[in-house]
Amino acid sequence: MVTTYEEALNWVHSRLRLGIKPGLKRMEWMMEKLGNPEKEIKAIHIAGTNGKGSTVCYLRNMLEEAGYCVGTFTSPYFEIFNERISVNGKPINNDELLDLVNLIIPLSDELAQTDLGAPSEFEVITAMAFYYFANHKQIDYVIFETGLGGRLDSTNIVTPLVSVITNIGYDHMSFLGDTLEEIAAEKAGIIKPNIPVMSSVEQPDAKKVIDGRAKELLSSIFLLEQDFFITNHEPRETGEQFSLRTPFQMYQDLEITMKGAHQVKNAALATMTITYLKQQNLLSITDEAVRAGLKKAKWIGRFEQVSTNPTIILDGAHNPEGVASLVETVKTHLTGKKIHVIFAGLKDKKLDHMIEQLSEIADSMTFTSFDFPRVASARELYDTCQFELKTFEENWKKAINHTINQLNNDEVLLITGSLYFLSGVRPYILEKGLES
Repeated sequence: MVTTYEEALNWVHSRLRLGIKPGLKRMEWMMEKLGNPEKEIKAIHIAGTNGKGSTVCYLRNMLEEAGYCVGTFTSPYFEIFNERISVNGKPINNDELLDLVNLIIPLSDELAQTDLGAPSEFEVITAMAFYYFANHKQIDYVIFETGLGGRLDSTNIVTPLVSVITNIGYDHMSFLGDTLEEIAAEKAGIIKPNIPVMSSVEQPDAKKVIDGRAKELLSSIFLLEQDFFITNHEPRETGEQFSLRTPFQMYQDLEITMKGAHQVKNAALATMTITYLKQQNLLSITDEAVRAGLKKAKWIGRFEQVSTNPTIILDGAHNPEGVASLVETVKTHLTGKKIHVIFAGLKDKKLDHMIEQLSEIADSMTFTSFDFPRVASARELYDTCQFELKTFEENWKKAINHTINQLNNDEVLLITGSLYFLSGVRPYILEKGLES
């Protein structure tokens, strides 16, 4: 038993030494011991390479606008660990987390003595989330985001109202496979028999895999630009405006404040999901709530402007697909601006490809590093880059301060790369008290 929040957090993080342990047997064992809380939840289950967090955010805000109480399980956390288990966007409190850890510790110890072995950090957190949401009397719906892949992800013990698959790209290839088809097959592993599927997957090979899996399991499937369609998309100074045609109704001139064409796709996917659930009488929501929820949705660290004087933007583009979306958004919304990029990333990503893409929009590039097990050094990133106006600084705070001091009024500092990096950068920038 642990007695403080700090001890609880240390115990959870101590599970990291066990690494990633794909598979559902340990989760099933813990769920049975806890009375199968996963069966008591009305869930929406989301997998994908990019866009999961934003799609969760759009869904949550629309449901909240309709008057529902919404739980979310997401990863990784951005500012505080408790974010991973939240209700209506608010993380559970420290006492609740402490209680959950004390509930799971004896189960973890017992499980460690079996042939299945001890549960990983993610399995422990997922078990805590299922128990918490099932025993929270006011929660109407829970949105579960997979941590890694789908088929063998700890969240995949749930049978949801609907399965949602966002865009797919090359990430976590050591676990998910080397081709888009293999990665798509892992993501499609969340599809359950006769449970509908919504997807914004774009690549034909990946789309074919997901569509085929849905048909095998007799699950109806709705694909972006095949069954529901974005029309009249216009970038605006405050975000994006678009219309959406679904099989059930047409939405004219929807607005979102998160910028980028990729965010329009995420919003369209979320809206299609809500519209389907409404059509099936699984929830009640007005068009006004849909519009208000989309407009209200904000996801920190996604093309987020954290300062206006100087202009500083944070974006968690942590893989090639994420960087491609970031580059497109910069070209659309920051035309004519000088862009100074600060980048830090993890060694297991396609760093050369990411850096090459960022070079398209950068007037200068600074590479840095941070304290994390798989992080690339600033010098490694610098040596990878072919761009001429480049520098490196291992201390990320020094890199940021130096760049800020060099900025002119019409220039932009774009800080991007690993979400773990940005989770430290964001509070540091906000604490500096710059104009926002």
